[in-house]
Amino acid sequence: MVPHPPHAASPESRAVLLVPICNPGQAWGEFLSALQQQDVPPHQVIVLDSESTDGSAQAAQALGYTVQPVQRSRFSHGGTRQAGIDQLSWGAEFAIFLTQDAILARPDALHQLLKAFDDPQVAATYGRQLPHANATPIAAHARLFNYPAQSHTVTLQDKAAKGIKTCFLSNSFAAYRLSALREVGGFAPDLILGEDMHLAARLLMAGGAIRYQASAHVYHSHNYALREELARYFDTGVLHARQSWLMDTFGSAGNEGLKFMTSEMRHLWAQAPQHLPLALLRNLVKAAGFKLGHWSPFMPRAINQGLSMHKGYWA
Repeated sequence: MVPHPPHAASPESRAVLLVPICNPGQAWGEFLSALQQQDVPPHQVIVLDSESTDGSAQAAQALGYTVQPVQRSRFSHGGTRQAGIDQLSWGAEFAIFLTQDAILARPDALHQLLKAFDDPQVAATYGRQLPHANATPIAAHARLFNYPAQSHTVTLQDKAAKGIKTCFLSNSFAAYRLSALREVGGFAPDLILGEDMHLAARLLMAGGAIRYQASAHVYHSHNYALREELARYFDTGVLHARQSWLMDTFGSAGNEGLKFMTSEMRHLWAQAPQHLPLALLRNLVKAAGFKLGHWSPFMPRAINQGLSMHKGYWA
């Protein structure tokens, strides 16, 4: 049956939640439980399932959620999300995105996120990511640095001060005003990653604002191994090499990297000094991965695929 939005004024009644999954494993039960506990649920939940074999799609269906199959070989961060939006058959005004490992931290998390749209200039919003209980001190600091306790709103005018950080946005927990998203053409389908930042940049250039909503919380963090860190920053370098207009338009991150490392050293010195050598090594690995990604247009595809986290991009 085609869903129709109820006659209610809450933003949740005008929102669809889309969640790409691929074998989320045991954490999926926790994800679904937190979603079920929301004070005001979204009007529709769509699970974009890339051929999961762990029963996660069936668990979502059992709760009444819509499951849209996605060919794993054809998955892309932007294209798959846009396909989910394109298949909506009712008048949704807002699209919320969560990743399968982002656990809503409070019953009002979605409501708090959508409150950002009370400002009609806000085209997209993202919430605060708190570290999982098992996060390493290094992973925990990354969340504390990138997702502070204070909310803020940015527009294109902030690029002089913030550079490329003006476009910062994370689809692990984000929402978009669909009219603004469609006005700029939606998600780009051909990116290795960074579909959220790429879209945020275009929304800003179209006159929209991006809101960081610190009152909306999820648990989301990664304890990356060094090899995974290298691959992640390689892919980030690939994005920057192939989408050079982002840097041309917004500028570099300036001294953001230095700020991060200084903050990380202080945090670890106070909380876990034994992790300082690993943090220094990790930062060197990140820099090397990013530089290699910039060189990817001049390297053989097989080497690029071997270095990349998202190997299907090179298929």
